[in-house]
Amino acid sequence: MPEGDSVWRAARRLHAALAGETLTRSDLRVPRFATADLTGRRVLEVTPRGKHLLARIEGGLTLHSHLRMDGAWHVFAAGERWRGGPAYEIRAILGTADRTAVGYRLPVLELLRTTDEDRAVGHLGPDLLGPDWDPALAARNLLADPARPLGEALLDQRNLAGIGNIYKSELCFLAQVTPWTPVAEAPDPLRLAAAAHRLLDANKDRPRSTTGRPGPGLFVYGREHRPCLRCGTPVRRADQDGRPTYWCPRCQSGPAGDPAPNR
Repeated sequence: MPEGDSVWRAARRLHAALAGETLTRSDLRVPRFATADLTGRRVLEVTPRGKHLLARIEGGLTLHSHLRMDGAWHVFAAGERWRGGPAYEIRAILGTADRTAVGYRLPVLELLRTTDEDRAVGHLGPDLLGPDWDPALAARNLLADPARPLGEALLDQRNLAGIGNIYKSELCFLAQVTPWTPVAEAPDPLRLAAAAHRLLDANKDRPRSTTGRPGPGLFVYGREHRPCLRCGTPVRRADQDGRPTYWCPRCQSGPAGDPAPNR
C-alpha cells in the first residue's frame, strides 16, 4: 500500500501534466462511469488527501481514485508508448494535447460532484502532508482508543491520514516500542505525530529515509533477519492485521507478534 509521500508525488506529477489543460480524451473503464465523457472540460487541479487522489475538473466534478496495493498513475508524452502494464489493467485515461495520464489497476475510481468530496474523504483524520495537518488532533485521535495496538492505530486513516505499513514500522522503531504496544503505553503521541509529519514532509522530495543518513534507508522495514541499523540485532517480522510488520527485539520494548510461518 503506498505511503502518503508517494501519493503526494503522484498528485504532483498529475497536476503538472493536466492542470490548466483541456481534456481531449476521457475514458473511465469502470462499469458505473463507463459512459461519462469529460472531454472539453479543463482540469483545475490534482491534489492528494491522505492516500486519496482528487482530480478536480471544470463543471464541479472530481475524479477520485485510490491506489491501494497495486494501483498506479503514469503520465506519457504525446506519441509515447504506454508502459504501465497490459491494456486490460487500464482503468482510466485522461488526455490533453500534450500529455496522457493513464491509471492502471485502480481499485477505487469514481466520478462525483466536487461538493460531495466528503463522501469519499470526509472520514479521514488530519492529513500529514495537507493544509489541515493538526498534530494535537492526531494525538487525541490516537488516544481515543488507548488499548489499541499502536501499529493498528497509526494505520487507521481516521486518526491521521498518510501513514502506510512502512512508516508504521519505522515510527514504532523510533518510538522504541513494538507495534503491538497499546497506545496508552507508548511514548507521547503528540511527539509521535510530529515525527510522522517530519518524516513524510522530508521524504516527499527525496528517496525515502528514516535514518537521517544520506540516501535511502530504513531502520527495520523489509530487513527481516538482517541486522538492526542501530544495535545489530537481527530484525524480526510478524503479521499485524494481515500486514507484514518489522521490529527490533532489542531496541523496541513491548509485546511481540507471532512470527510469520516458515520464517
